[in-house]
Amino acid sequence: MRRAEVLRALAGFVATAVMAAGCGSAGGSGDKGGGGKGASAPGVTATTVTIGSHQPLTGPAAPGYSANSAASKAYFDYLNANGGIHGRKIVLKVADDVYNPTQTVDVVHRLVLQDKVFAVFNGLGTPTHTKVLDYLNAQRVPDLFVASGCGCWDQPGKNPYTFGWQPDYTREGKIFGQYIKNRFAGKKVAYFYQNDDFGQDGLKGLAKYVPASQVVSRQSYQPGTTDVGAQALAIAQSKADVVVLLTIPTYTALFRLASLKLNYKPQFMVSNVGSDPITLSGLLESFAKRGGTSLKGSPLIQGMISDIYLPAPGDESNSWIRLYKKIHAKYIPNLPFNGNIVYGMSAAYTFAQALQAAGPAPTRKGLVDALERSKLTGPGLVPFAYSKGSHAGYIGAQIGRIDGDSVTVEGGPLTTDAGDGPIQAAPAAQPQAPANGVPTG
Repeated sequence: MRRAEVLRALAGFVATAVMAAGCGSAGGSGDKGGGGKGASAPGVTATTVTIGSHQPLTGPAAPGYSANSAASKAYFDYLNANGGIHGRKIVLKVADDVYNPTQTVDVVHRLVLQDKVFAVFNGLGTPTHTKVLDYLNAQRVPDLFVASGCGCWDQPGKNPYTFGWQPDYTREGKIFGQYIKNRFAGKKVAYFYQNDDFGQDGLKGLAKYVPASQVVSRQSYQPGTTDVGAQALAIAQSKADVVVLLTIPTYTALFRLASLKLNYKPQFMVSNVGSDPITLSGLLESFAKRGGTSLKGSPLIQGMISDIYLPAPGDESNSWIRLYKKIHAKYIPNLPFNGNIVYGMSAAYTFAQALQAAGPAPTRKGLVDALERSKLTGPGLVPFAYSKGSHAGYIGAQIGRIDGDSVTVEGGPLTTDAGDGPIQAAPAAQPQAPANGVPTG
């Protein structure tokens, strides 16, 4: 199957790949169970734990991202086949919000009030998830591992039930900024960014290392708009040597095509969330075809600088990649094995770790407490920040360049904070995957 065809098939696959399950509670918020055997909280029965997620199975963020929940479900299927957690299977209900905040509100309310999920897991998007943040905390529903690097997820005093997962965009921006300072001193720099907390947080991090005098153009976009020609022209006319893209995959591809038409060839730096090579290649080919042009996408992205915080999909020597490829081959072989698959399975593994730590009679508050007290390790190249004082996720990343269909890393993994703290080498090596792929206490 060609890449473009695979991308178009993702939404249909995920929409049908959602498991149905009984619910252990007829109650509302909090930790009150429904009285069924083994029920310790809404969504928990003697044999299952039901969780929910809002995802862009269709719409502007679907290319690439619609594979995330399919990968998470594949890991949960594998986990369930190997005994689950404390004897319970994890059931994932996925609702399509089309990357539209209004629809996010509707589907999350349904997951909580009708499906009575135990937790919301890996809800995707900054503009979307911010619309349900307060609601989930008011309902005391664990809001775990939001699929966005917004620093707003790390507010344990205000939103005690919400946890980030991936590195926040300010940390990523700092690491990018230091790289620009060291490698492109004195060069003209331009920014193309999503005009919300995603882009704004990234700019804050960049500003800590890149002087304002070096930045010659700042251009933004709103999700849903597909014409970025004016922004690309403005940046090209600025003659920037380096263009930083704080973009989701669709807009990385759209900007790259617009710059191609202008014969503009800067050094691109692309946020991790918008730089998966296989996804980008497929998008470039698909968009070009719609415009009546045939091209190969891969050559257009070679040498782009990005960052990773999970093992690179092409690293066959990595124990996590070997585990994920085994799961991929059995449960979702028709999807391309790329960074989105690694992301979805890694987030699912972290949820399994948290549920394991919450004990055999999990409650919603107990799940939050377990995350705050447990020093979780896992697939990441850097540690988590989780504690009572921090609900941020991974605390850094490693710079790399797109090379073929993967990313070749440079230097070592780096860690930092979201403030003015230094950027340092990661304190420990990445742990090995457990032999059977199942977290233990």
